[in-house]
Amino acid sequence: MLRGIYTGAAGMTAMQRKMDVTANNLANVDKTAFKKDTVAFKSFPELLIHRMNDDGIGWTPMGSFDISPLVGKLGTGVEVNEIFTRFEQGPLKHTKSDSDLALNGEGFMVVQTDRGARLSRSGAFYLDKNGYLVNSQGFPLLGESGPIKVNRNNYVITREGDVYINGAIGNNPEDAYGKDANNWENRVLLDRIQIRKVDYPRHLYKEGDSFYNVTPESGPMKTFTAAENPPEILQGFLETSNVNVVTEMVNMIEVQRAYELNQKSITTHDGMLSKLINEVPR
Repeated sequence: MLRGIYTGAAGMTAMQRKMDVTANNLANVDKTAFKKDTVAFKSFPELLIHRMNDDGIGWTPMGSFDISPLVGKLGTGVEVNEIFTRFEQGPLKHTKSDSDLALNGEGFMVVQTDRGARLSRSGAFYLDKNGYLVNSQGFPLLGESGPIKVNRNNYVITREGDVYINGAIGNNPEDAYGKDANNWENRVLLDRIQIRKVDYPRHLYKEGDSFYNVTPESGPMKTFTAAENPPEILQGFLETSNVNVVTEMVNMIEVQRAYELNQKSITTHDGMLSKLINEVPR
């Protein structure tokens, strides 16, 4: 609950940050494989308030008693402790496009960008004129042997990430073949899609365009061992956003009400202080 926790100017600043994160989640609700962000707060230590102009402790033959009773607690503010990404699985959508890929389970695909290799959950790829599987920015999907180059209608990707082609056709993009004409009589393994993980994904740095970069806190990219369960790769599917619109709208309403409450509280205290100063005898 937001009531009674985030008060004062610090609370207004914290609510503004939460509103920014919530609005960003809603703005990317239709983005392929988008992962929502969550704000974590921490409060400063509370102070005990005692009545003024009292002696503190009184003494009797039976012991002592408190003649400066506790009035209550004073909160000293709140701040944003962390904004982190939640990597829960998003719903899968069937697109029937051979170049669309979705990961079912924990893990990331690897895309070669102009800044180096980056992790991504977005599998919205297409074939460029050179036959490479690339994303909307033109960056290629990486296999274990490098960028994946195939011929249109001559590649199949298994759930394990193996890329097979018909060896009789090859992977020259200039050779045009229809899907119905491909009988897959000479099926050969071309490559395997890179699937990587990190030890602490919540500490990955979100760069935008569905890319994530490793940090010292997240740990480096790692391959899955034989004892672990790597994610399934589903050809012809896309993972949708894991943002729940209803939940984010409720969060937005709560943040707005908490912000207005803090604003009204500051205005009230300011008015009381102004009245007190004006009425003090000079």
